[in-house]
Amino acid sequence: MRRTVGLWWVVLTAVGIAVYAPLPYLTDTLRDLARTEVGIAANYVDQPGWAQAALYVHICFGGLALLISPTQFVVRLRTRFPGFHRVCGRIAIVAMIVAGISGLVMAPANMAGPVGTVGFGTLAVLWTTFAVAAYRAIRRGDVATHRRWATRAFALTYAAVMLRTWPLVLVPLQVAFGVDEVTAFDRSYLATSFLSWVPNLLLVEIMLRRIPRRPTHAANRRAGHAVNQPSGHAVNQPGAASVSGSLGPSQ
Repeated sequence: MRRTVGLWWVVLTAVGIAVYAPLPYLTDTLRDLARTEVGIAANYVDQPGWAQAALYVHICFGGLALLISPTQFVVRLRTRFPGFHRVCGRIAIVAMIVAGISGLVMAPANMAGPVGTVGFGTLAVLWTTFAVAAYRAIRRGDVATHRRWATRAFALTYAAVMLRTWPLVLVPLQVAFGVDEVTAFDRSYLATSFLSWVPNLLLVEIMLRRIPRRPTHAANRRAGHAVNQPSGHAVNQPGAASVSGSLGPSQ
């Protein structure tokens, strides 16, 4: 029951932010948004064109990744509509890679200074790396490893939700201790450059370590091929001597 509630919470918050966050940037100009202090528009309104372009690419493709990714974890959709799962998976992975690269471009121009550059820059690099790893795993037929990397990639995609959640906790907490709201927000944004994704990734790693590793399709094919060989040739097959002990997906 708790797992179902948690899943639906993740799905609903992901979809909500995926729709809500990009909307102002798609319906108004960056200067008008900066004038009304919407989001991070004020930080980018006077930035060079490349930084503004990276912002819009990041918002659009990051929102797309956040919108589509939750469907990949719904077992009924995966089993009943595998074609839909594959198409959505391809779109999500491409969106993550594009959003990750644009996020890396944006990192030096972030609102949190050097700390934010390191935090958001590391997030962008890992996000792109995990998405590529998930794609490479499924291309070689390694479903188990694909799912593990895809889960890690989504944990970083979900940073978009936590980026907006942590300030709701940190700002009032600081104000309660006498810190003015502007300073409290600046401090919380600084911390959120790491808090938005590090706890997500740690939680996912704990969950993944509790899931027993299963033989991958690629390993099964290698094992079957080795078993079908004459005994004189099986020893010469790469990994044949240790098939029974090394079928777990590589990390």
